[in-house]
Amino acid sequence: QVQLVESGGGLVQSGDSLRLSCAASGLTFSFSRCAMGWFRQAPGKEREFVAAISWTGGSRKYADSVKGRFTISRDNGENTVYLQMNSLEPEDTAVYCCALRYMGAPVTGPDAYDYWGQGTQITVSS
Repeated sequence: QVQLVESGGGLVQSGDSLRLSCAASGLTFSFSRCAMGWFRQAPGKEREFVAAISWTGGSRKYADSVKGRFTISRDNGENTVYLQMNSLEPEDTAVYCCALRYMGAPVTGPDAYDYWGQGTQITVSS
């Protein structure tokens, strides 16, 4: 059974940095054949795309709201994807979830992803 487990969330102040990790386990296929994405959902709002990365890391996509502040990366040897978040703002407060898409491109639409983690809370105070 595929499991995605996020870690690294917490309460920070505006301008701080955090790095989220998402570890995949229980895979019956190679992690290096999976696109990975990060999404977030704030209270009372719909889930929104944050970032995505291709199998090899050669292609990355970002939401306009995080471009230049967040960086997605991956370690296929560790079956892990990361989200480095710098210059955090109160508007970044949300539950952040990682998602796995087997044998597909890194896309922004959540329906394309096959597996999801439970999420980790990020709260940014002003």
